[in-house]
Parts: sequence; C-alpha cells; structure tokens
Amino acid sequence: MNIFLTLAFLFYIGCTLGWVLELFFRRIVHKKWINPGFLTGPYLPLYGFGLCFLYIICSMDLSFITSAAWRYVFLIAVITVTMTLLEYIAGVIFIKGMKIKLWDYSDRWGNIQGVICPLFTLAWGAVGAVYLFFVHKNILGALDWLAENLAFSFVIGAFFGVFSVDLVYSLKLGAKIRAWAKKNDVVVRYERFKMAVKDAAEKGKEKLSFLFPFTFRTVWEKLENYKQSRTQNAGKWKFFKKNNKNDE
Repeated sequence: MNIFLTLAFLFYIGCTLGWVLELFFRRIVHKKWINPGFLTGPYLPLYGFGLCFLYIICSMDLSFITSAAWRYVFLIAVITVTMTLLEYIAGVIFIKGMKIKLWDYSDRWGNIQGVICPLFTLAWGAVGAVYLFFVHKNILGALDWLAENLAFSFVIGAFFGVFSVDLVYSLKLGAKIRAWAKKNDVVVRYERFKMAVKDAAEKGKEKLSFLFPFTFRTVWEKLENYKQSRTQNAGKWKFFKKNNKNDE
C-alpha cells in the first residue's frame, strides 16, 4: 500500500485516540472535562506523529542484532529517545514561536524547560513497550484492512480537510494569544489558562462551549481576567516571565 496513505491513516488513528486518552486523563486529574491540546477538534497531532514514528521504528529490519531480547531492548530505547525528542521539539516550537506552553513539567525533577522530564521519558518507554508487544500487530492488521477497504481513504481525506480548517483557525487564535503574551512579557500556560476560563464560567454560572471556550472576540478579555486571577491568587495561575531560564 502507498506509504503516504499508510502514514495518513496512522496519523488519523493516533490523533483521535490520543485525544480520547488525554481527555479522560484530564478528567481524572483535574476532575473537569477540558478539551486537550491546541486545536479545537478531537485530535492531537503529537500523538498522530508519535504513532507514525512507532510504526516506522517497529518495522525496521534489525536482523543484524542476533539476540531477540536485545532487539527488544534496542527498539524500546529508540522509541523512548524518539518520543522524548518529539515532545521536546513540539513544546519548544510553541514556547518560542507562539509564547504558549501547552504542558508544563516545571515541578518535576530533572525537567528541561518544563517541556520534558525523566518521569515522562520513562512513561514514553513504557508506552513503547506496550506498543511493541501488544499494539503493533493490531496496527499491521488495521493496515491490511485498509488495503482491502480503500474506500475508507475518503474518510481519511475528510478528516484532513476538517483538520486543515481547524489548524488555520487555531493558529489565528494563537496569534492573538501570542500578541497579548508579547505585550505582557509572558509565556501563557495554555492548560491552566483554559482551566481558569472554565472555573470562571462555573463560578459565574455561565454556559461554556467545550470546543470553543474562547473566540477571537473574547480571548483578549479572558486573558486579562486570567492575569488578574494570577495577581489575586499568587501561585495558583502562574505565568513564566521571559527572563525565567526555564523558558529561554
């Protein structure tokens, strides 16, 4: 099957399933239903790219390693490093380019710029082991199914159409957040910002859209409110200043 269609299919699966996992993770940790990620719709590109890399790595020819046990060790090590680098690159791009911090490990031991840390690197290693031993064969089966049902490629095409529109919308919204962040000399903790918006709506008994907690028209006002809540509740909704070495 065409490699482009294969990777597009894997990206689609990884994006959507990753979003579901992160949604329930936030529900368990924060006790709130919060739309995870930077985009509006139910998909997380980091997981989409991650699944593509997992598939490529686990499909490598490692016949030069004679021991099966050492092949597994090598694959898990490569997965751990690759996924950690992917997470780091994605995090730094948003911090440097958008003045937005999508996740924050600053309170974790050994963290680098609050973007990666040893704990979550180990978590990626565990994810890699689970994928290698339990998931990869199912992915191969899904690809075989796709090869026999190429009409499903229209669904993949529709997904990328919606995804592209969402990406343009979210980048424009991100540009407004970036302009506000530059004006105030800060980097916005995006997850905490969305939580603050949700908390404010609940306190004011306002209806808040799950997919659109703020818009082009309202985002500046909500950021100002977020800044005030940070001032009034020092330490609860923190910003990272430019001169903080964790963000440089």
